[in-house]
Amino acid sequence: MPYYSLHSAPSKKRILTNTNFYMQRRSFIKNTTLCAVAVSATGFIRFNGQNFEGDCETTTDILGPFYRPDAPVRSDMRIKNAKGQLMVLSGQIKHKDCKTPLKNACVELWHCDGDGVYDNASPDFKYRAKTYSDENGNYNFKTIIPVPYDAGGGNIRPAHFHMMVSATGYQGLITQLYFSGDHYISKDSFASSPAAKKRILDIKNANNGEKLVVFNIAMMEKLPADATVIDKLSGTYIHTDKKERKQELYKKDNLLWIKNANSINGGYPLQYNGNNTFEYYGRASNSYHFAPQADGSIKLNYTGITWDNKKESWEAAKGK
Repeated sequence: MPYYSLHSAPSKKRILTNTNFYMQRRSFIKNTTLCAVAVSATGFIRFNGQNFEGDCETTTDILGPFYRPDAPVRSDMRIKNAKGQLMVLSGQIKHKDCKTPLKNACVELWHCDGDGVYDNASPDFKYRAKTYSDENGNYNFKTIIPVPYDAGGGNIRPAHFHMMVSATGYQGLITQLYFSGDHYISKDSFASSPAAKKRILDIKNANNGEKLVVFNIAMMEKLPADATVIDKLSGTYIHTDKKERKQELYKKDNLLWIKNANSINGGYPLQYNGNNTFEYYGRASNSYHFAPQADGSIKLNYTGITWDNKKESWEAAKGK
């Protein structure tokens, strides 16, 4: 099916002579909009007309700026004589039926230390680790309870774990875990999102003086992005190489859309593909990857194919 680039407006002559284009475009928009609901309605996730809901799905959260790849395989993250309350995080990974244990899923965990600082450079990968679920789907980490910290501009993030889970046949899950009783939750747009409700966890006491937290996970083939994440990513992005070029992304029907005046609906819906990456519905060749920065800004990296089948890539940035 012929299509036009979001960034290369076709000539007036081509618009007038391409008589099949608009019929195909209407069909494309209609089908992809329905697809936005149908894809997310698989498994236990469904669209109720306003937002996504489900019986046992584990909701997503933004990756954040402090992720480091290649964390060591270990379950004990404790550091001798380090500041912080000892904690054991455990749970079970399940298949999409929400019942069958999923073995050999990779579970990665990272968080700040007792002073609210992330280890972004040392070879020790402090408070960063990954492990694999056992034959019963179980995993656990021994670590400390992270603390709230100032993310800049007086924005205090509540205490939280970052988690990434990957397994064959499933979309990678990126999420964050929060803790009951943290008064910063109500002031944080991500933690206070309705989708995060199941990820605000109770801290229980163990007999040995440690704290216990349990978080069970159900993997899904496709996951919708949390509406709060879409709010964060929406906005106007300015191209880094050509400042006069701008790209607007906006929220509609709890989906992220890319604006284009040449579209009948004014834009195109994007499908969440995990790891802060979105793509056209049905067109994996057009991909938008978002990279939150430590200063609160967001970088956008785009790769795709233009209407005349040429490869295209660019970088843009959104302010705080």
